[in-house]
Amino acid sequence: MVEVRLLAFGPVGERLGGRHHVREVAPGTSLHRLVVDLGLEDWLSMGMALAVDGTHVDAATEIHAPVEVALLPPVSGG
Repeated sequence: MVEVRLLAFGPVGERLGGRHHVREVAPGTSLHRLVVDLGLEDWLSMGMALAVDGTHVDAATEIHAPVEVALLPPVSGG
């Protein structure tokens, strides 16, 4: 298993019950699978961005080593 440290921003953090979480996933798990397992798939369709260790990546990115994953919901302003 591979440790994933999650940083969930804004309403995504609220939905998960906090900003910082740790999960373990099987090596080769995609970020898309992780997001689905977290119950956040709807956020992907709304434009949530993902970053691994500070670098923006797409949801097909696979996890093979311990990483920090940031879940970045879209920002709207007025």
